[in-house]
Amino acid sequence: MIDDKRVVAAVPARGGSTTVPNKNRRSLAGKPLVAWPIDVAAETPEIDRTVVTTDDDDIASTAREWGAEVVERPDSLAEDDSLVVDALRHLVGELRAEGETAEYMVMLEPTCPLRTPGDVRRCLDRLADPSADYDSVATFTEADPSPHRLWDIRDGEPEPFVEGADPWLPRQEQPDGYELTGAVYAFEIDRLPEEGTGLLFGEAGAVTMPRERAVDIDTEFDFGLAELLLEEGIHE
Repeated sequence: MIDDKRVVAAVPARGGSTTVPNKNRRSLAGKPLVAWPIDVAAETPEIDRTVVTTDDDDIASTAREWGAEVVERPDSLAEDDSLVVDALRHLVGELRAEGETAEYMVMLEPTCPLRTPGDVRRCLDRLADPSADYDSVATFTEADPSPHRLWDIRDGEPEPFVEGADPWLPRQEQPDGYELTGAVYAFEIDRLPEEGTGLLFGEAGAVTMPRERAVDIDTEFDFGLAELLLEEGIHE
């Protein structure tokens, strides 16, 4: 709980994966990927309950082995083009139907395994700050490269991706830019919109984290990078 308000951690973990087969069950440093957010939730005192939403029986079994509850996700919400926010809407409906009264939800994606309980707590503290009245909070990390160094190519001709940008400026002189990570999304459950594609909604807040903890696994390269960071201990 935080400020006497219950917190549910939601872990979305569908079975399909086009770039890395069986990604959410794959072992990273001896632990299935889906277990990483379950462990972080268990180490975060403010979280009262951890629920994995999945369409996959093997993922469900693994999640239970690591101490999480499981809600079965309809196949229609587990396609390659399915939106994670729709899976969360379904999960919220299931939890409310059984009588869950939590006011906050924290979404922890398995594909961002190097987050820490501290990252989760910072998001919850920001969400619960009465002076801010945020509806949702998410983690961001500094973009590399800066968006002002990106290019667009149209009909074989390059032009700066950001209109008016000077990609030739040294890195140190480029404006800072930030990108969303999959590490932590936190929001007030009853303010989750019935429609829309995103998990940052209403009055939104940001929490920054270093790139060393913001690795988002989508390819074999990402897996290798996460393993290297763990081996070298430089993600802390």
